[in-house]
Amino acid sequence: MSVTSFSRRGLLAAGAALAACAPRGAASADVLRVATYKGGVHHLLQAAGLDQTPYKVQWAEFAGGNLITEAIDARAIDIGSMSEIPPVFVAGRPTHLRLVAVQKGDVNSQVTLVPKDSPIRTPADLKGKRIGYVRATTAQYFLVRLLAEQGLTLADVSPIALSPQDGLSAFSQGSLDAWVIYGVQGNLARSQLGARVLTTGLGRLSGNYLHAALDEALLDPPRRAAIVDHLQRVRRAYDWADANPSLWAAAQSKATGVPVAVYEQQHRERSARTELAPVNEEAIASQQTVADVFAQIGAIPAKVDVSKLWTQDLNTDLAPKY
Repeated sequence: MSVTSFSRRGLLAAGAALAACAPRGAASADVLRVATYKGGVHHLLQAAGLDQTPYKVQWAEFAGGNLITEAIDARAIDIGSMSEIPPVFVAGRPTHLRLVAVQKGDVNSQVTLVPKDSPIRTPADLKGKRIGYVRATTAQYFLVRLLAEQGLTLADVSPIALSPQDGLSAFSQGSLDAWVIYGVQGNLARSQLGARVLTTGLGRLSGNYLHAALDEALLDPPRRAAIVDHLQRVRRAYDWADANPSLWAAAQSKATGVPVAVYEQQHRERSARTELAPVNEEAIASQQTVADVFAQIGAIPAKVDVSKLWTQDLNTDLAPKY
């Protein structure tokens, strides 16, 4: 299985990477261009034995959902997933992105980490501290929510926007007092550096992860059918992972280099199992709340209506069949 990896620093670098991949990622009726993460859905489908498709899949690996959002909007990707946060940043402009499904899942793997010997013991201790986060992701929203609980704002700390990879480097070098992070890099910080979890996303994040599609792909019957098939396979793969946590943990470890024990612990500590569902009003309302918060803090220039990003075009195809 071929996977192209995109890790970009800043908007100029992101634009250059997308331009570089455009010829290879040109749309084709018999190819589905799918975004993933390190240790993401392509490895999950392989482990579950669901990766043999009647259509060709061209995988592209990204460092975060914000970059996947950009890639879809640039018409370089047909389908990809992200949290509910990244699409908020394209909601106020014409966009090729359409939100087609909701994946409800764990939020305990979204963490605020501090060094193992840090004197920081409670969120209130974050005042005045250097805190790393990933811009336009759950990490940014998590940080805002966490500070608000203490009567604090971003003005009361030194927030530092970093990619996940740069965040891990800064954290390991002692350049951050705390780090709001998710996924592989957070797991590595815990397993390799002994980072301590100060808080998780439980009660602060919705657990909604969204599947976004390219509008043109939804109008192209072969690609639309492939998108539906892909999402149905993703649902079955997460069902497999839930029933086979040891095999899932081993597959994740092989893909990322993170010890199996870390993933086994993540499975035990999860706040909820992963379930893929059609578009629903609750998910739209949740994302609107996020968008309103970002407008209030000036992360986006004005209030936006996120409902325009959503479509129920695939709801019938994705309705659970039990």
